[in-house]
Amino acid sequence: MDGRNSTNVSHFILMGLTDSEEIQLVLFVLFLLIYLTSVLGNAGMIVIIHLDLQLHTPMYFFLSHLSFIDLIYSNIITPKTLENLLTSTKCISYLSCFTQMYFFTFLGSTECFLLSSMAYDRYVAICNPLQYPVLMSKGLCCSLAFGSYFLGFINSIINALCMSTLHFCDSNVIHHFFCDTSPILALSCTDTQDIEIIIFIFAGSTLMVSVITICVSYLCILSTVLKITSTSGKQKAFSTCSSHLLGVTIFYGTMIFTYLKPRKSYALGKDQVASVFYAIVIPMLNPLIYSLRNKEVKNALIRVMQKTEGFRLLK
Repeated sequence: MDGRNSTNVSHFILMGLTDSEEIQLVLFVLFLLIYLTSVLGNAGMIVIIHLDLQLHTPMYFFLSHLSFIDLIYSNIITPKTLENLLTSTKCISYLSCFTQMYFFTFLGSTECFLLSSMAYDRYVAICNPLQYPVLMSKGLCCSLAFGSYFLGFINSIINALCMSTLHFCDSNVIHHFFCDTSPILALSCTDTQDIEIIIFIFAGSTLMVSVITICVSYLCILSTVLKITSTSGKQKAFSTCSSHLLGVTIFYGTMIFTYLKPRKSYALGKDQVASVFYAIVIPMLNPLIYSLRNKEVKNALIRVMQKTEGFRLLK
């Protein structure tokens, strides 16, 4: 490390999205509504899947884990963002900043592999329906879920170890609304080329492995669906995949745009908008996508409410 002007900072300043107090107030109200919707939606999805026995299937097992990840997501980024929108001092400690970045990476990587597992589940359900209960056993589902968390943990640990070697000289001001990898790399006075390569390789590998798994699964699904002669059969097959496919498209589209590029191409305005969508909006969208477009979830909600009402009448 070059010792001329180097120092280990004790805290960072998050500049946020705008300096305008009027816009900050609007963003606070908007983000608060999104946050409440996200928390209630994901927590509600977990509760419904847990309480309704008809949803105790591999697809909803993975969906409950996806909702759990999005629930944690919402509480990692949004509360601090809401706080900073109302205060003039936008400080975050060094430890809190890197903890936020670690969990953000961990949850993002885990979600990639979890979405891959969900794609494989849809492949088995449509391409091998008779063997589905055997192939998608409880043991395999648990192994896929554990593997998703484990690979996410490995990816985030490597990212955290690389980022912990950075030093900050002239400034501790992060031009972003949360502690993300790209703006922190841009802030460092350390030579970050090797770190960028390592992070890019692991992040790229995570994305490519999961994207390839999803693409191969859906190509096989498409091939099987095209062989179905009846229109109703095709519609039923596509309807079982539509929610997952929409969620995958939104998640990966935003993620690839934000992260699979060199640090020098980091553009403050465009990347912040993409990050808002990725870090704050998507955790709210997933429960809406998988509930509003899914009759099974709607019917399960009705059954749970009827049960609850029945227990009240018995009392």
